[in-house]
Amino acid sequence: MDRNSGILFSSAVFVLGVALTSRGAAPAAEVSDLKVTIREWDVPTKGAHPHDPAVGLDGALWFTEQMANKLGRLDPTTGQFKEYSLVEGKNSGPHGLVADRDGNIWYTANFGGYIGKLDPRTGKVTEYQMPDESVDDPHTAVFDARGILWFTAQGGNAVGRLDPRTGKIELKKVQTESALPYGIQIDSKGIPFFCELGTNKMGKIDPATISITEYKLPEGARPRRLAIAADDSVYFTDFKGGNLGRLDPATGTVKMWVSPGGPDSGPYGIAITPDGKVWYSESGVTPNTIIQFDPQTEKFARASIPSGGGVVRNMAATADGRVYIACSGVDKVGVVERAR
Repeated sequence: MDRNSGILFSSAVFVLGVALTSRGAAPAAEVSDLKVTIREWDVPTKGAHPHDPAVGLDGALWFTEQMANKLGRLDPTTGQFKEYSLVEGKNSGPHGLVADRDGNIWYTANFGGYIGKLDPRTGKVTEYQMPDESVDDPHTAVFDARGILWFTAQGGNAVGRLDPRTGKIELKKVQTESALPYGIQIDSKGIPFFCELGTNKMGKIDPATISITEYKLPEGARPRRLAIAADDSVYFTDFKGGNLGRLDPATGTVKMWVSPGGPDSGPYGIAITPDGKVWYSESGVTPNTIIQFDPQTEKFARASIPSGGGVVRNMAATADGRVYIACSGVDKVGVVERAR
């Protein structure tokens, strides 16, 4: 659930000219059964609406509890939970989260207008307020290799970076009006890429200047989340069109595949495991699915989420090839593992 739901579109913009391999998506390929085990656990606080998962420094599954003003931690080995309450007296709307190299958990306070840092050892929360009141809904965050936190602000139509050493936040408005900056990831060169859900574009941020270059996607596409492969190909979920897409930033070439669930399947959370397989969830089908796409063969495999999923808004891949999910509408978190 995002703070801003309205989507406005703008056409009078300057964008980077790119070559598209196709204006539409390739026909849906045959889909096989995905051989996985999906384990799910009930979140202790009912109505918490777990939004984003993250992999902790120790491999734990961390998650935001957007409607309960908490962060949660699950040890998938023991099934034990621990919850951390955030600022008292208000719901900060914790949305995205990511662990730093010291084990702290950083989160975007989507309702509270700040970036937060939780020290799990003490429970202490540090807040970093947005320096511009028009950018009051930080959305998704990711660290680069230098330890700088990059983030999107959907309703604020901006991207930003936070230096944890100084606490300084710098913001940059996206040149496309109502672009709705959404998912964000970093490539191997330290360059942040982000989805523009409000239009058919992907954005790239220059880490030195914070200037933004936009890549145009096929007409009608609405990218929501992205994951970056080892070769720096950018895979994204086309939420509106029901496609999986791939952008080659070097050439601007885009390729689209119809998701197995079809044009109304609502592809959403996405991740890439160390073996290069692309994983994502279809939120527009019942039950929600876990889809695996093999870039080498361009084949899809599919499994249903036992609980139904309730919309898997984001997912995170572990170093050993598992996928962490948060099933927001059913108050569960889960782990997807290859069947043994």
